[in-house]
Amino acid sequence: MNRVLANTLTSPYPTTIQTSLESYALNVRYDPSGRFLAAGRQDGVAVIWDLDTKGQVRWLDGHVKMITSVDWSQNSRYVVTASKDWNVIIWDLASDTELPRRKATVRFDVPVVSASFHPKNSQILLVLTSFELWIVDLRSEYKGQYELAEVFDDSDEEGASQRARNGFATARFDPSGKHVFVGTTSGTLLVFNTRTKTMIARHRISGAGIIRGLVFHPSGRRLVTNSSDRVLRQFNLPVYAPPTADDEYIEQELEPTHRFHDPISKVAWHNMSYSPDGEWLAGGAADDAAHKIYIWDLAREGLLASTLDGGRELLTDVHWHPSKPSIASTTNLGSIFIWHCPTEERWGAFAGGFEEVDENIEYEEREDEFDIEDEAEIARRKMLEEEEDVDIDGMIEPATNGATNHIRPNGEDDEDTLWALDDPDDDVKGWKLKVISDDDDTMM
Repeated sequence: MNRVLANTLTSPYPTTIQTSLESYALNVRYDPSGRFLAAGRQDGVAVIWDLDTKGQVRWLDGHVKMITSVDWSQNSRYVVTASKDWNVIIWDLASDTELPRRKATVRFDVPVVSASFHPKNSQILLVLTSFELWIVDLRSEYKGQYELAEVFDDSDEEGASQRARNGFATARFDPSGKHVFVGTTSGTLLVFNTRTKTMIARHRISGAGIIRGLVFHPSGRRLVTNSSDRVLRQFNLPVYAPPTADDEYIEQELEPTHRFHDPISKVAWHNMSYSPDGEWLAGGAADDAAHKIYIWDLAREGLLASTLDGGRELLTDVHWHPSKPSIASTTNLGSIFIWHCPTEERWGAFAGGFEEVDENIEYEEREDEFDIEDEAEIARRKMLEEEEDVDIDGMIEPATNGATNHIRPNGEDDEDTLWALDDPDDDVKGWKLKVISDDDDTMM
């Protein structure tokens, strides 16, 4: 009911800039709760913004070169930053020091392009460097850095030449965390199993060129790619079988269900982001004259719904809020624009009989309008509630060995999911962010 009411009061996508944050930001990400915003800067510092107060609450100062990506753990306790200084740092926002404690620092031999958390365990990272792709596992039982490599058929000359020219341009976990999707410089989409680190599929995308970006639909069944031919493509993904003993993989071409582009100026794209319900897609244009965000309506065959104009500061990144019609975008001058949808209050939506009047009128109270419910009726209703049967099918028996039982949704008891949940992290709900200021310390 609340969702229906909210939809009558707000637009499904933002229309104007609500506020601008001066942060010298290059890239930006909302946390899963939607309250905080992480911004990576040119000087190697990442800043955490509290969107309720529009204030900076934490400074993650640990890199000496520009930050290339930021990402949040599933309950927002940890932030991972990647940088051109060859380092990946995991920050613990629950620490009570002015500079948050580093949970881990992982160093590579080349600049790091991006780093992201596994959706179910912040101890598992996906790291893309200038030349290689790694799964970094910090758990004691599986600790190590595991390289993901494309499989080629070297029996012919075509396979050998393809190996020479292929490179990884972008990489993402899918929402389940079971698979890693990789976009290559030759226009192919690779799929790896996260647990076994083996390639299970290679998809050709006709005419794509270099695949520079990947974004998943919230359901995980759709994917949008950003490629060098200046076209965003949406695909329906097949269901991937578990890895086989002889490491067989699917060789298949994917056909897009929708193509998104600017038919007039043919601009390229910096990034794209789905709305929380997956019904809308925002594309941040790499326009060299204006700050533009394109909004497409996926429920209406991908029709262009709106183009947001943010002025002369050119766009560098865009990210949709995880639960409401709000978008954060960054500019080439470091500003963060928070886009929202201003709405007029419609009191009739809260009370069907409400009517606006031009002048005060005298209201006559009905005799029984504010009467308290009869006590006998209250007692009778409570007795009926106590007699109702309780459904205990979904309950879990208490652990007998002192271990904590975890409720797993249906379909999440397969080997790949259980592997990720083995040795779980301490990123649980209920942790507190301690905001440190010059005057006092407060818990949020």
